[in-house]
Amino acid sequence: MLEEILEIFRSNMMDIPILKPIILKLEGVPVLNLIVSLIFWRPFFAVIIIPGLISLVLYLLYIVWFERKLTARVQWRVGPLEVSRPIRGAIQALADGLRYFFQEAIVHVDAHRPYFIQLPILAFIPVLLPILFIPAGAVVGIRTPYSVQLIVAFIALIPLTIIAIGWASNSRFAYIGSVREAFMYFGYEIPLIISVMAMILVYGTGDAYAIVKKQSILGIFLNPIAFLVYIVSMLMATSRLPFEIPEADQEIAFGPFVEYSGILFGLVMVIAYEKLYLMALLFVILFLGGWSGPVIPTLGDLLPPIWLFVKTVVVISILVIVRSIYARYRLDQALRIGWTSLLGASVLSLILGIIVGVWLG
Repeated sequence: MLEEILEIFRSNMMDIPILKPIILKLEGVPVLNLIVSLIFWRPFFAVIIIPGLISLVLYLLYIVWFERKLTARVQWRVGPLEVSRPIRGAIQALADGLRYFFQEAIVHVDAHRPYFIQLPILAFIPVLLPILFIPAGAVVGIRTPYSVQLIVAFIALIPLTIIAIGWASNSRFAYIGSVREAFMYFGYEIPLIISVMAMILVYGTGDAYAIVKKQSILGIFLNPIAFLVYIVSMLMATSRLPFEIPEADQEIAFGPFVEYSGILFGLVMVIAYEKLYLMALLFVILFLGGWSGPVIPTLGDLLPPIWLFVKTVVVISILVIVRSIYARYRLDQALRIGWTSLLGASVLSLILGIIVGVWLG
């Protein structure tokens, strides 16, 4: 039985020339051969390592610190410093995570207790599912010609869990945050989907592999209107300033998540960051050539995941700058943008996508 499982793993293992001598030696050890074969089995590597869970955790540790540090510098402050002072507070996010883990998770008396506890955990399901369909070269969980459509469909489920979290809290401020999240969802979702459709029409397929292969000219140049619509929709979808409306600190003190504490708060706090990571991965595939980049032969199948991850982190690092330089819109202003200029621009991007798709076809 173990030999059959081992053969399945080895039949779809990653080819990494620089690590091949080490892997061959480890495959001679009875238990380690199974572990090594599993780690470098392409679907497992994609879901668990890059662009999956381990990369997601590393990104979270980096981006929370980077955003706070950058915002502080723009505003003439210092930012996180006291934790690991010699390295300028670089492990502040890790320290915060440990603090949340050991704090008491308080469930207030009026909350819908089972849902209040379960929903922050269940919220990870629509976060993890898109990773199955995000390819990085030969590394992919599930390969399908409809990968882009499936990624968008699963990302669209994330706001539903946030709304449910606000309902489970049974608090007036959490309700307000949930209603704002619902309004924002209706404000950006249609332009977002249309901009993705425009890019699918440009490339003539929803297969991420074919999309990356066809980007001899980057998608950002093939359809710049779709690029702008997607960027704005991504900021709205992830509650980034100037669209940090569902969690407005001065008004409703973290919105749908206001009643959470301890590890439950840690889980719900990172939902927006996780969604940003997924949407940035899709953005890189559609507009920035995906995992394409300079070739380093010794890295083999490991190179495309690295390029995809690096491009994604760079895109997110640029996007967090808006937190430091834009004031928050009111809800009515954000909705007006979503249903007027953003929707109109998305329709224009769809028309441009049809024209470019016919031209390229």
